[in-house]
Amino acid sequence: MRLVEFVPPVPHPLWKLCPQMGITDVVVKVNPELTGLADPWRFETLSSIVSRLAEAGLRVVGLEGDPFDMSPIKEHGAEEDVLQTSREEALAHYRELLESMGRLGIKLLCYNFMVGKGWSRTGVREGRGGAKATCFSLKDVEEEWTSDFGRKTSSAEVRSLKSEVLLLTHEQVWANYECFVKAVMPTAEKCGVRMALHPDDPCLDSLGGYARIFGSVEAYDRAYALYPSPSNAVTFCQANFKLMIGERGRLEEAARHFGKRIAFIHVRDVEGTKDDFTELFHDQGDTDQFALMRVYREIGLDVPLRGDHVPEMAYDRVLTPEGTPGYFTLGRLFANGYLKALLKGTDG
Repeated sequence: MRLVEFVPPVPHPLWKLCPQMGITDVVVKVNPELTGLADPWRFETLSSIVSRLAEAGLRVVGLEGDPFDMSPIKEHGAEEDVLQTSREEALAHYRELLESMGRLGIKLLCYNFMVGKGWSRTGVREGRGGAKATCFSLKDVEEEWTSDFGRKTSSAEVRSLKSEVLLLTHEQVWANYECFVKAVMPTAEKCGVRMALHPDDPCLDSLGGYARIFGSVEAYDRAYALYPSPSNAVTFCQANFKLMIGERGRLEEAARHFGKRIAFIHVRDVEGTKDDFTELFHDQGDTDQFALMRVYREIGLDVPLRGDHVPEMAYDRVLTPEGTPGYFTLGRLFANGYLKALLKGTDG
């Protein structure tokens, strides 16, 4: 296993801090809102992002998150569906992205199929030593809050929440996912890219008026059965799987269940339930991180691994004033030191 970092696609303090920590492999999100570059699926666009990171001594080994607006694919068939791009055009762009990745030697794509809202938190709570820890509380969902793209809850979503009538049902989301995976996975195979599916976060049955389907181990098995292939892989996001299975010890069982299907590991921990949880420093929770790392070794995994969400620490905003909660910088320095020790302590 090798430690990687998730860095912004534009200059950031982590571009210099990563090599100083001994981390030179990175994953990056190429959404145009972050890069300022249109058409991320094009080889020239993706190559330019890779090149400017290479100038900083960083090698892009994976992409993470939606590379562009995926609503034509994920929200196909929704009521009030006003989409500027057709589903088939979006699928064609996705296949072109995979081809561009293959040409550039980028072999990992961490993706999700969260409809309506992506990675979502409702606020922050005071954590250890006064650090600001990101949290989620289901009771706060009907309040107007933002997702990771800063998208406000729409009036249609609020009406759906209050009426309990979903804008997209589980059957519709599964149908959309089946269309997606069968349309793009052959290209991923051809290009040698492993598409590592990230769990719904939070792993609820629905959120914001949309059904969510990837909140159980069984759902992952169903997804794999749609297209059995080494390219149809898993992002083992520890905290999400911990919340969805509800018992600490079974987290190790889940890792063994997936085995070599795991292509990417997100290390983080939480306290609480999937309806109400707080994210912690990596050394703080009740997950036995050392034992879990040993399980990864026993399985024989040789995949990228990174620290995930961290609390905001004192002076973080001095270093990165416009940072994103969960992704400020100082906590990630702490996390990487902790993870390097875990990797070294379980090596051999």
